[in-house]
Amino acid sequence: MNPEGPAPLVVSDVMTHTAVAIGRDAPYKEIVALMDEWKVSALPVLEGEGRVVGVVSEADLLPKEAFRDTGPGPGRDEETAKAVAVRAGDLMSSPAVTVHAGASLAEAARIMARRKVKRLPVVNGIGMLEGVVSRSDLLKVFLREDDDIAAEIRRWVLDGAGLTGLGVTVAEGVATLSGALSDRSLVPLLARAARAVEGVVDVRMELGAHEGGS
Repeated sequence: MNPEGPAPLVVSDVMTHTAVAIGRDAPYKEIVALMDEWKVSALPVLEGEGRVVGVVSEADLLPKEAFRDTGPGPGRDEETAKAVAVRAGDLMSSPAVTVHAGASLAEAARIMARRKVKRLPVVNGIGMLEGVVSRSDLLKVFLREDDDIAAEIRRWVLDGAGLTGLGVTVAEGVATLSGALSDRSLVPLLARAARAVEGVVDVRMELGAHEGGS
């Protein structure tokens, strides 16, 4: 387990650098048209020279259709306000849920899961838009070839720890470490290190003990 292993991928490695965005004054129909044209489910809303102030998603647009038959009714809750809104500034969810370009893919995935969003604007240290990362972008790591994953585990996990007696095979992203290992305390460390390799779907340990080992 070499502490100087390959640098893990970060958001900037997989994000879409050319991101379509809108201003606060963008009208409802323009927003829908842009989503349809670019096949996206959400658009960052910018002000000034490109600072992200919100996001308009399909969920923000749907109340207008949901209340078409009945009207928005009394009260001014958030959904009612979106049903009568016609500009991005009134439709958007704010503050925007964003991620930094240098964040790990795992961190971006956790934000998406926790906030229940499909896309995240990628911003720099002062909130300026640098790109957009989507769920599908994060899943690209699982397109790596099995042989490439196995080679990385062998180099950085096994050889890095001097465990030349162990072997690794990878099938459909599932890595199997096999061989004889006398120090059983290394098992969870090896599993964690192998699981950290980009593209690994799961890790299986088939490790016996050296003769005379514990």
